[in-house]
Amino acid sequence: MMPSFGRDLSNGLENVPVLIETNTSEDSFPKFQYSPESVQGPGCEVDPSEVTLPGCSCRSQTCLPDSCPCLCFGQAYTSKGRLAEQREDKADQSYSQPVFECNVLCECSESCQSRLVQSGLKVQLGAFRTQDRGWGVLALEQIPRGSFVCEYAGEVIGFQEARQRQLSQTSDDMNYIIAVQEHRGGQEFSRTFVDPAAVGNVGRFLNHSCQPNLVMVPVRVHSLVPRLALFTRRDVEMGEELTFDYSGGHVANTSTHGLEAQVDTGALQRKECRCGALNCSGFLPLDISVLH
Repeated sequence: MMPSFGRDLSNGLENVPVLIETNTSEDSFPKFQYSPESVQGPGCEVDPSEVTLPGCSCRSQTCLPDSCPCLCFGQAYTSKGRLAEQREDKADQSYSQPVFECNVLCECSESCQSRLVQSGLKVQLGAFRTQDRGWGVLALEQIPRGSFVCEYAGEVIGFQEARQRQLSQTSDDMNYIIAVQEHRGGQEFSRTFVDPAAVGNVGRFLNHSCQPNLVMVPVRVHSLVPRLALFTRRDVEMGEELTFDYSGGHVANTSTHGLEAQVDTGALQRKECRCGALNCSGFLPLDISVLH
């Protein structure tokens, strides 16, 4: 039976209210500052809100992938406002390229289909208390495959800050830091660290699954700093819990790591995975690269 939901977690900051399960007191709910988008944190040299990408000169209602410079570097959205799939013959689709959206400097219209993630939340979501995995997120409506659900927003921090925060945690602390590594060709990689512990959005409540229904895709809008957008990998039913793979195992050329390593007298402790999937690995993903 689906729980009932009440007040708006976002306090009106989202296009669509993000609801919290009823009978949840403010004292029992995690304390953090809600932000629909990521903000600059310690060690991040570029403000995610700063416009650092050039705009296109397309003067059409919507930009075309073959002619718009914004759409020449990665995937484009479909006319239905969904993430385009690379191979129609694969039922278990993986998305391998980043996305560049048109931005504030572009001359195309505000209704251009390349302006999706920047338009914010469009689906109804609810934060609820799971039986054994803390808080989670339910889809409160049906969501078609390839649809944008929400960002994983938080503080964008540098490597040293991520390392320091990780090392300061105890086994009882919740860890929300996600490290996204993008392959830039050859031996070049770029890494983005996002921590929604103090500042974040509904994405901070998404649980891991070894068989997720969401996929994380780096989307660049106005800045070179990617927005970590979550799209549906398949059709999602109303009342279904939304999850993604913290290890990034379902995204080629991009890896995401929930930094789940816990440091205790020099030993790394792995946390049990309780996703319930048939292919469950038994443990949450572990990324120790930030500890070196």
